Amino acid sequence: MISSRSDLVKGWELIISADKRMYEKYCLFDIPLPRFKILTARQAVAKFYQMAILHNRISQKELKERLYQETEPRTTISFYQYFPIDEPQHFRNELYQALLGLHVFGRIYVAREGINAQVSVPASRFMELKEYLETVPALIGLRLNVAVDDDGKSFWVLKIKVREKIVADGIDDPSFDMRKKGKYVNAAQMNELMNDPDTIVVDMRNHYEFEVGHFVKAIEVPSDTFREQLPMAVEMLKDSKDKNIVMYCTGGIRCEKASAYMLHNGFNNVFHLEGGIINYAQQVNEAGMESKFIGKNFVFDDRLGERITSDIIARCHQCGQPADTHTNCRNEGCHLLFIQCEACAAKYQGCCSTACYEIMQLPEEQQKAARKGVVKDRNVFNKSRKRLNHDLKDFKD
Repeated sequence: MISSRSDLVKGWELIISADKRMYEKYCLFDIPLPRFKILTARQAVAKFYQMAILHNRISQKELKERLYQETEPRTTISFYQYFPIDEPQHFRNELYQALLGLHVFGRIYVAREGINAQVSVPASRFMELKEYLETVPALIGLRLNVAVDDDGKSFWVLKIKVREKIVADGIDDPSFDMRKKGKYVNAAQMNELMNDPDTIVVDMRNHYEFEVGHFVKAIEVPSDTFREQLPMAVEMLKDSKDKNIVMYCTGGIRCEKASAYMLHNGFNNVFHLEGGIINYAQQVNEAGMESKFIGKNFVFDDRLGERITSDIIARCHQCGQPADTHTNCRNEGCHLLFIQCEACAAKYQGCCSTACYEIMQLPEEQQKAARKGVVKDRNVFNKSRKRLNHDLKDFKD
């Protein structure tokens, strides 16, 4: 946000300066400038205003402090829809301004294939959000998955990004068609199918999600990424193309695409859980049904999980005691996602190892020096590959 005239002046001066340096670089190397021009002060001011309107300019620390000072409860919801978006950037910008006005926080991906969102909204503005979304014809009747175990502190900033796809799938076959997808099943139908010996239930989530909670007798496809899982699932199930294949994930977006991929690869009876685990848990609770999902549902926000049943099926990655609380190592140079029990959290002060604990005892400047240049991409504790056998027969017992 622009808080003062000095902020505004500083903003357009930076933009003009950057454009001038680019202009001088092009001239130095005698590069033609068919579409290049230096911004005038007026143009720079307009550009700076646009940047401020369409992107957050407040520190994450301050935003988180503001969230915890709020008195009105928030509702965490997730939603997605596969539908064609011709101009994703324009769609994104309009969406950002509208949701900012509703005080929505969260993470949203927009692509030519649709939208994928996890957000929180003030409880009093839930219906306004729903009504706004339904101004988009393709989103009329959109299912909004309300979080099962929600403290309202899931997000503290609104981020909307344009991506190549709303789910990175690695599919480059031009004949693949998302409209040819599996059949939806609700909670009651899911439980009924699971009683059929000819049904195979496939978890299309990452290994660390499966570890803390999953459907009874579900198959894990042991991988770090969805793009790896798709061909792995086809290979694992290649001898079961006439069986009932039921796919599930957190909120439905991955298993919906996976169901289309399985049909594309010759499977005949493919189903996917409508609304994923979140919607299943809501339906089970409302109807008083038995939950065949046990444990926790991992979620990609500050909660890192919502409890579905009281079962604790995972173990602390440090001491091996029963535990299912995910956390990120407090050492910013590590930030490993792992499971830690309360005793180890106290012993290591939220760190994943003695080495990280010792780093956290150093002065801040030495900590910064220690983590300089460290790459933390996809830093997740992974037991799945050595824990699992890929042979399908091991899952039929």
